[in-house]
Amino acid sequence: MKLTNMEISGLREAEEALRSVGADPRGVAIMKEKAVFRVVRLEGVPVRAANLIKQAFLAHGAEAAVSRETAVLSAETTDMVLMGTLAQYRAILPRMREQPFGLRALSEELEKFLWENS
Repeated sequence: MKLTNMEISGLREAEEALRSVGADPRGVAIMKEKAVFRVVRLEGVPVRAANLIKQAFLAHGAEAAVSRETAVLSAETTDMVLMGTLAQYRAILPRMREQPFGLRALSEELEKFLWENS
């Protein structure tokens, strides 16, 4: 048995990796977004919005780092680091669109950013 570390930077590479092991084309379509991990930094997010974003990410097995002051609402804004697969983002973004505090616009911007860079 041989182990190989794979770094997949986009959907094309994910498709190639999955095809290289003989995965069924339907499986490739389902799995490719699970193979691409994205870390995105957001700056100046209102803390009320940041708390909702963090909850959405945690609910989908992803992660969102915020400043310590965010949890106790002692700051007005926070920077965030979002971490998840494209599949997780695809599940999270529609939920964000339903939330207040400007999350509809942010989710649309984030979706465009992610798929233009994948």
